[in-house]
Amino acid sequence: MSEQSTDLRETVRRRYAAAAVQVTEGGAACCGPEPVEVDENFGSTLYATDERDTLPAEAVAASLGCGNPTAVAELREGERVLDLGSGGGIDVLLSARRVGPTGKVYGLDMTEEMLALALANAEKAGATNVEFLKGTIEAIPLPANTIDVVISNCVINLSVDKAAVFAETFRALKPGGRIGVSDVVADDALTPEQRAERGDHVGCIAGALSFAEYRAGLEAAGFNDIEITPTHSVADGMHSAIVRATKPVTAGTSSEADRSADTCCGVNACCTPAEAATDPAFSAAEAKSAAGCGCQD
Repeated sequence: MSEQSTDLRETVRRRYAAAAVQVTEGGAACCGPEPVEVDENFGSTLYATDERDTLPAEAVAASLGCGNPTAVAELREGERVLDLGSGGGIDVLLSARRVGPTGKVYGLDMTEEMLALALANAEKAGATNVEFLKGTIEAIPLPANTIDVVISNCVINLSVDKAAVFAETFRALKPGGRIGVSDVVADDALTPEQRAERGDHVGCIAGALSFAEYRAGLEAAGFNDIEITPTHSVADGMHSAIVRATKPVTAGTSSEADRSADTCCGVNACCTPAEAATDPAFSAAEAKSAAGCGCQD
């Protein structure tokens, strides 16, 4: 990663850490947390009142997104969901209600302060089917082919390596899995310089891809059934958009004849003394748990 990219990521991290601290300290005051200041195109007002009312006030106050991905991802009972850039946990908690006790929702964030806030919010909400992970969206800390749905709310446009985000998202999804994200997308006619004039990178605008670039990036990663639908303007020529795409059912799969007979659920030599995760970053138990494998012993 270049020095400029490293500096930009650190700038993003500091901004969101400060937002988490603001909400946490406000929540300790007599009058409850103060929402992080954003304009009318971002934040908790993009969620229905009945949704906001079911959540801890701190989760709502920390909302900085440009949409409501849980409203468009068509989540179903029992699904495994990953939220990229989960922040204070608003989308994780809403998703957890939709997938129910047989489902699981992971929230991924690189900011310690946001992760601490999200864990506190999950405890207040009584959510037992959620797990928060520390890491970057360019290197998702989950085994391949283990997630049904990936959601995100105005975070992918903050990435310094969007191609890596698309590739990692594709890797983590099961064949047939899908994405349903809200993100900022630019008109194709706008140059990167013109996008930068409309807002800073941390404010979700300067780093946005154009419609054509976003589609090309998803296609290059292997996605199909791509839909990018603008919902509202956030600046001149810049839009909040709903992005949907699907990982082909045949992606990354092999026939039973070609598949290793002693491999299941991301684990080699499954259920034997020699078992080990195919991804060295995980223990065998972690790989089985993330895969939802029936062979847990």
